[in-house]
Amino acid sequence: MQLDIHKPILDLNDRLAAENRARLDEHGIYLLDLLASPGAGKTSLILASIERLRQRYRIAVIEGDIASDVDSQKIKAQGIPAVQINTGGACHLESAMVKRALDALDLSQLDLIIVENVGNLVCPTDFYLGEDAKVMILSVPEGHDKPLKYPGIFQVARAVILNKIDTMPVFDFDERAFRQSVQDLNPQAPVFPLSATTGKGLELWVQWLAGEVDRKSEPDDS
Repeated sequence: MQLDIHKPILDLNDRLAAENRARLDEHGIYLLDLLASPGAGKTSLILASIERLRQRYRIAVIEGDIASDVDSQKIKAQGIPAVQINTGGACHLESAMVKRALDALDLSQLDLIIVENVGNLVCPTDFYLGEDAKVMILSVPEGHDKPLKYPGIFQVARAVILNKIDTMPVFDFDERAFRQSVQDLNPQAPVFPLSATTGKGLELWVQWLAGEVDRKSEPDDS
């Protein structure tokens, strides 16, 4: 007899995620789930995005890490509400964790919540948190072949960010091959080449995200 323990775990996660989604929809809040490897630049991108959007939207951040609160402290230093989730070894966030983080935030005062998921290219793919979109960040130093090695995370992404393009001259990164791999896996996902530290290319990403948040807040006439 073979027991599939994966399905019950995901079923429970999805039920709680649906509750998260209903709660966020009630308040008109857009939830963005950022996925990437460790060191790809998630926190840098969040800080750069906050800088460009904080006058337009009320923003909070949920930080997921195996340990420490280094990243959440960086967010709080900018005057942005941040909730730290330490997974204690788990390689991804789950909807129950996000539910507890939502409990700690004043949802009536928010338009956008950015989740920085645990740095991993496999585990977070299967776990729905109640988000409006998952966005994948790949940095140039990681190599252009990552979509071939980790197709699942690129397939679930609503958009793909190519970060650290300022390092392109010193790495053997084939942007054309990378774009083609993403196109083959997920033809609907736009690719945003940018540098979170220098600001190059950030405006197109910020415009895309603002459009997503605005659509969430628009009244449904149906």
